[in-house]
Amino acid sequence: MKKIKLATVWLAGCSGCHMSFLDLDEWLFKLGTFVDIVYSPVACDGKIYPPDVDICLVEGAVANEDNLALILQVRKNTKFLISFGDCAVTANVTGMRNSLGSADPILKRSYFELVDVNPQIPLEENILPKLLDRVSPVHEIVPVELYLPGCPPDAERIRATIEPLLKDKKPLMAGRKMIKFG
Repeated sequence: MKKIKLATVWLAGCSGCHMSFLDLDEWLFKLGTFVDIVYSPVACDGKIYPPDVDICLVEGAVANEDNLALILQVRKNTKFLISFGDCAVTANVTGMRNSLGSADPILKRSYFELVDVNPQIPLEENILPKLLDRVSPVHEIVPVELYLPGCPPDAERIRATIEPLLKDKKPLMAGRKMIKFG
């Protein structure tokens, strides 16, 4: 049996969705009989997103240039993309800075107003990814096949989403149990 190539990606978010994924506990062993996890912050040390990924769960919003480059690569190399959690689906807490109009107020507050010594924005390359002026949910940047809301979605909901996909069926995303935000 050919295993499904599964990836998980963490953009701008808290990692709560990945923690809920790990709450699948013993079912992760069963999942391992059907999938190879080819990219994930919790299971791999991959630096480059691989080609020909079958399913990818993307946690977090697109908030900086690194997130943008990664989500474009993910979309290019993934057949079935799942917006994983409220930040990926709506930008959620990560997107709260959108009301400020640009990234500048956040940078000034973080690197000037709240600093005791040597206030400066780290502009050297490879220190801090450049913030985008607007935080976006994943679907505003790339097409998404499925939305899995929740902050974070619980393990039962994650399993109910992934399990049908292993049988080449689309999960039923209906009812409060499956589509509740928060």
